[in-house]
Amino acid sequence: MKTASLTDNIQYHETRPTIQVLLDTENGKEIRIAFKKDQVMKEHKTPFAIVVEIFEGCIDFGVNGEVHTLNRGDLISLSGGVPHDLTAVKDSIVRLSLNKGDSAKRVEDVVKGS
Repeated sequence: MKTASLTDNIQYHETRPTIQVLLDTENGKEIRIAFKKDQVMKEHKTPFAIVVEIFEGCIDFGVNGEVHTLNRGDLISLSGGVPHDLTAVKDSIVRLSLNKGDSAKRVEDVVKGS
């Protein structure tokens, strides 16, 4: 058994979102992304399907040029290969569920490039 918390030890970076792997299991990875207002993850794609949960705050989630405003409690799923971007409307905590074959390093590289 493994446990993690979306609310413990949250750290915000001044200029870009902060990535933290909360769980790494045989089935997948759960990642917390902490955004300060107006921070962005530029358009990118993932090789595998993902699920994104807005745990706290509000995110403008762009998919193929269309923006979806997601609020606390909202979920969105995407197939692999779909271009998407995220912009924090206010301070936000996002839970990202990754396929086991995907890597947290890829997500970190997206954030560093944003």
